[in-house]
Amino acid sequence: MSKNAAGARTGGEQALALYQALRAAPGTPLAEAARELQLTDAERERAHAELTDLGLVDTTAPAPQVIAPDVALLGLLRHERDRLESRLAETSRAHTALETLAGPFLRARTEPGSEVEVEIVDDPARIARELADLTKTVRGSVHTMATGSVRREEMAQELDRDRERVARGIRVQAMYSHRVGQVPEMDQHLAARTALGAEIRLSPVVPMNMVLADEHFALLPTDPRDPASPAILARGPGLVRAYRALYAYCWRAATPYGHQEPDAHGGDGLTEQQRAALRMLASGIKDEQVARNLGVSLRTVSRLISEVMHELGAASRFEAGVKAARLGLLDGENGPEDPGEAGRSA
Repeated sequence: MSKNAAGARTGGEQALALYQALRAAPGTPLAEAARELQLTDAERERAHAELTDLGLVDTTAPAPQVIAPDVALLGLLRHERDRLESRLAETSRAHTALETLAGPFLRARTEPGSEVEVEIVDDPARIARELADLTKTVRGSVHTMATGSVRREEMAQELDRDRERVARGIRVQAMYSHRVGQVPEMDQHLAARTALGAEIRLSPVVPMNMVLADEHFALLPTDPRDPASPAILARGPGLVRAYRALYAYCWRAATPYGHQEPDAHGGDGLTEQQRAALRMLASGIKDEQVARNLGVSLRTVSRLISEVMHELGAASRFEAGVKAARLGLLDGENGPEDPGEAGRSA
């Protein structure tokens, strides 16, 4: 290969070429494979870093170990799932702390000069007034997530708020569950909000109702599993920034409204045996061990995986793993709440 040909590759192409070279000759030192591809030291390090980030190369051994793409994907999915579970556990602990603070300490209100002010509000009229005042006081952004549909009688009011906020240059972001987006009336409402300039995303799971404004206002339920529970009203960046970080994480994992994947299968037709095989493969278990665990032959395991791919509308194990993770099939969680259950909106 000429030096010009090697230099013409982009960074991603160089990483792919290095991966293919290592896979074709197992045990070849990284530096030697890079020299054969005529990569500079800087190009070799960039390609190595990219392959490591993707989980395609394990350099803990004396010679680099090449990982198959489907195994690397499942590893990344497990890592991402663990991160989400850890974040949700942290959120649960924060809610427990807030519920404790909502006792005699916060009923006496916060000390003068405190950066954070928290109170428990169980009056729906008070909550409605706070949300109405928010439109007048917000300066930069409003972020909301809702576990259920917007009440029909509140849709026009929500559109009016969007119109006023966007006209003032306020960034409006809203997140709903995928099931909410499948309700025709809600689909029309989300389309109308998008047309006004609001940013809408849909997610397989929305953890709770939440309203955030700038870095100084947060409204969320005391019990995330019960949208009708009393609300926590927090003011001050000390707490609001933490909830904004949680919102940003959920936002990145959500899908922009109108960009749903075509032919999205829900996996409802999977048998218990197929689900068990899928979860074991996602955990990194080899086909042979899956066959032993299920008490079936390797041919049966291959058939089960083919049936799973067909049910999920996936063309490969790689794609099946991605869709299964998005649908919550790998952790056994239930789907989003009933879209008819209304959540508070801002």
